[in-house]
Amino acid sequence: MKRLIVVLLTFVTLCAYGGQRELIWPKGKMPDAQPGQIAAMTDEVRTDGFKADKHRIAYIEWFEAPAPEKRNGACMILISGGAYNNCCDVKPVQDWNEKLTAEGIQCVNFVYRTPRPVGIPIYQTAWEDGQRAVRMVRSEAAKRGFDPEKIGVISMSAGSHLALLLATSSQTPAYEPIDALDKLPCHINWAVVCAPAYVTTDGETGTPSMREGYGADVKISDVFKFDDKTCPMSLHHGGLDPYSPNGSTLVYRQLRKMHVPAELHLYPNRKHGIYGVERGIEFIRQMGFLGELAPEESLMDRYASDEARGEYVKEDVWPEGKMPDVQEKQCQPYIEWHMPKELKTTAIQIIYSGGSYTGNDPDDFEVAPARRYLNELGMTVVTLKYRTPRPVGLAKHTTAWQDLQRAVRIVRSEAASRGLDPNRIGIMGSSAGGHLTLMGVTSSLHKSYLPVDEIDKQSCSVQWGIGIYPAYSLTDGAERGNSTGGNDDSAVLVPEFSFDLATAPMLFVHGDADGWAAMNSVKAWEKMRAMGIQCELHTLALRPHCFQRKASPGTGSYTFLDRIAEFLKAQKVLE
Repeated sequence: MKRLIVVLLTFVTLCAYGGQRELIWPKGKMPDAQPGQIAAMTDEVRTDGFKADKHRIAYIEWFEAPAPEKRNGACMILISGGAYNNCCDVKPVQDWNEKLTAEGIQCVNFVYRTPRPVGIPIYQTAWEDGQRAVRMVRSEAAKRGFDPEKIGVISMSAGSHLALLLATSSQTPAYEPIDALDKLPCHINWAVVCAPAYVTTDGETGTPSMREGYGADVKISDVFKFDDKTCPMSLHHGGLDPYSPNGSTLVYRQLRKMHVPAELHLYPNRKHGIYGVERGIEFIRQMGFLGELAPEESLMDRYASDEARGEYVKEDVWPEGKMPDVQEKQCQPYIEWHMPKELKTTAIQIIYSGGSYTGNDPDDFEVAPARRYLNELGMTVVTLKYRTPRPVGLAKHTTAWQDLQRAVRIVRSEAASRGLDPNRIGIMGSSAGGHLTLMGVTSSLHKSYLPVDEIDKQSCSVQWGIGIYPAYSLTDGAERGNSTGGNDDSAVLVPEFSFDLATAPMLFVHGDADGWAAMNSVKAWEKMRAMGIQCELHTLALRPHCFQRKASPGTGSYTFLDRIAEFLKAQKVLE
């Protein structure tokens, strides 16, 4: 459209970032103008000679465009936090611009009015500014060379509350139209939302979550409408954030109910802050906003070599004639020690596959690549072949659980003789193996069999767990895929998980489009947080069960093994 109206209201200047600044409201037309509010980043406010009266109107600030050969038609609006009292995230905005511009994305900083307005909701003037800013950005798409339907946001804290308003509630007008620009739509096409504040009803008035986001009466604030223009999102939150991470899990759950693709990234032992920008970029790439994805690559092809492995030992799990609940049609269980050529940690990772409890393979794509990856990092890996198919007359996991408890005890009993630490053992499984991991992590104080020898005097508790798309974890999918996607309140964690006093922290990685729903992981994460156990979680937009078998470079499904290494480093298992 013609740019006459924008020319009339544009004020251009060089700013601290070297970009072009445009006021978003014509003089005298800004809704709910209040004399105590300004629109400025805090670094500018702190400069000598700052004059508030020259900074009353919200603005956008265009950063330098990406190099022509990098451009992909995408634009992102950068939104600072600051409790709706200021726009304080000066360094994050600069960092976001640097990272996103390098990906070929046009970036624009958005500076809204603060501090909180008087007599109206704390977010109202910022929301008005936000809807107007999106319209202005959209109006300049052709001029600046990006697609008007490839506009995203990245945000922090109160800025993320505002981002959620823009992402979920664009069909609700924040202000009355004032000119031709307001005929343009104000929806956005995706959002990377860091540490959103004020999301739950126990903190929606502008405080930290008074009950940490818990309680039967604590819900998502009804300011978020989740209308039919609600866009895909990547939500990022620290597990110790006083602006509760449960706000992000509840938003994620609502997006799943609406079949809107989404990611959730939860970081243990992290307070209010920005985490996982790289995961946000992977999300944008996976969604196709950075252009066509690169061809998928096989994980087994990427990790095909045992070159990093040194000593190899195979041994039976049970002494002859001592295996409990023997069933004729089940396979014989065994463990295999895979020692690295160069030992860099005394910790031990036990890994096993999924297979619906009907089969399992310690040499397949769910086990071998992770084993080789960890051997390369200098870590000892023990693989487990547990009994399958499902036992007759017993719960589907019973004999596998017995094998796992016994395997942990064997590993603990032999660790010291191999120069390893018997008190630094973790377990990892995928799908049914993820369910088995939850059994091992949450129920180690419960006996799955009677002792058969001296080894069974050892503890079978572990120090961490890694669950890759765990199946059968919720009551709506206890035997097969989740009938409600795990989203319904009636879908609760299955009773075999006792969550005893030895329950260990976990890493969860799950495809958002998995029929064995990502809520299996999310609800387990919520339960463990409620117990005071800090866990890590990553869900991956558009990705199904077995997301890692083949994946496109630059996506979360391709880099997921690095999440395992990062988690183990956080557990002080790897250097």
